[in-house]
Amino acid sequence: MFNGEGASDRLKPGDPERLGSYRLLGRLGRGGMGTVYFGEDPSGRKVAVKVINPEYAEDETFRARFEREVAAARRVRRFCTAPVIDADLSGETLYVVTEYVAGPDLHAAVRSWGPMQGSNLESLGVGVAAALTAIHDAGLVHRDLKPANVLLSPVGPRVIDFGIARTLDTLDGTTTRTGQLGRPAGRGSPCG
Repeated sequence: MFNGEGASDRLKPGDPERLGSYRLLGRLGRGGMGTVYFGEDPSGRKVAVKVINPEYAEDETFRARFEREVAAARRVRRFCTAPVIDADLSGETLYVVTEYVAGPDLHAAVRSWGPMQGSNLESLGVGVAAALTAIHDAGLVHRDLKPANVLLSPVGPRVIDFGIARTLDTLDGTTTRTGQLGRPAGRGSPCG
């Protein structure tokens, strides 16, 4: 049953209602690699479940890379991101389960409340820098840091969505899948 908490959309026809022991309650978002669902574990703990698109899940090279990235993401200090709780790396449906982080993303917050200033901006900068350091220390390069991938939790910013992260040992010198440097179009500084 959909309770609306946390999810931005209801489940759609064809969406799974369950994955492993997790009950899915709604959609949080959809990206190039998959769909993220709002759900709960058997104890009622709220989680985010990222389901990888089938075209990627069927690719053995992708599966091997995804497994390495999930292992590296588990090493990231939990205060910096949404920690990995569980993952199915061998089933027909690939998915990773993380702690659900309540709070808006930075893009939505700036759009709603305007540019951050003063100590709020300073805290954001320090928190994101600490998160990126922890992510790098775990052997990952995020490669898609943008305001929508920074959640403003009650205890500080959390950097999320390692969908196109790369483990440091697999970097081949390319910058992004498109080969373009710089920030995505329409993305600017949170300070205006």
